[in-house]
Amino acid sequence: MVDLRQLQKQIYQNKVNKGFNVTDVNQEFCLAYGEVAEAYEAWIKKKEDLGEELADVAIYLLGLSEILGIDLEDEIQKKVYKNSKREYKKIDGVDIRVKEFDEESEK
Repeated sequence: MVDLRQLQKQIYQNKVNKGFNVTDVNQEFCLAYGEVAEAYEAWIKKKEDLGEELADVAIYLLGLSEILGIDLEDEIQKKVYKNSKREYKKIDGVDIRVKEFDEESEK
């Protein structure tokens, strides 16, 4: 299994080593957004590099998380758990959340 915490630090260190941005959060969000657009274009056009484009998205998210001091692995685990406790109902073809995760009721 991949250690996302270690990978997050490795991605950040690579940015530092290469002289890439590690201070301008706005720029990092814009670059991450651009990578999502590239991945979407690769999917739409059925390009062979879709996996690589998705990897770029993940790399930007991990790097941004390290810049912001966020443990993305921990946040993903908490969010997956939270999503597993939500309930949805399909209304007119759209999934609508009908029950929200309640942390207090879990205790």
